[in-house]
Amino acid sequence: MTATDPSRRSQPAPDQPRLAYAVGRFHTVLRAEMSRRLAPEGLSVPEFTALSVLSARGGLSNAELARRSFVTPQAMNQVLASLEEKELVTRPAPGEQGRGGHHRARSAKLTAKGRRSVSRAQSLVDAIEDQAFVVLGDDERRALTAVLSEAAQRLAAGEGSRTV
Repeated sequence: MTATDPSRRSQPAPDQPRLAYAVGRFHTVLRAEMSRRLAPEGLSVPEFTALSVLSARGGLSNAELARRSFVTPQAMNQVLASLEEKELVTRPAPGEQGRGGHHRARSAKLTAKGRRSVSRAQSLVDAIEDQAFVVLGDDERRALTAVLSEAAQRLAAGEGSRTV
C-alpha cells in the first residue's frame, strides 16, 4: 500500500472524524483561542503572525511577509498599518528606498516595543500549544509539525492533484 493510493486508504473508525475535518476543526478552535488570549495584548492573530514572522526574519517586503503570514498583500498592508500605529514595526516612508534599492519594497522591521510584544505573545501561544498537545512528547511534537508542514507544502505546490 502506498500513501497515494486512494483505493487502499483506510477509512476512519465510525466514531472518529476524518483527518481533514479534525485538522480543520483544530484550526478553527486554535484561532479562536489565540484571538481570545492575544486580545489583552492588543493583538489580532494576523498581527501576531506578522510580528512572529518578522521576529524570525526581519526586513521582509510586504509581499514576502504576506506570503509567510497566510494573508493577501492587501490585508498585510492593513496589518502593517495597524502595527505601525501601535509602534510595533517601522517601515520606510512611501517613496523612500526599500529593500535592494527598490522604491516600492518597504521592508518592515520590529521596534524594541515590537520585540517585547512578540515575546509576550509568543509565551501565550506556547501555553496554548502546551495545553493542546499535552499528550505529546517533544519528539512527537516535532514529528507532527514536520508532517503538517510537508502536507501543506504538497498542497500548496499542487502535488498529487487529480480528480478521483
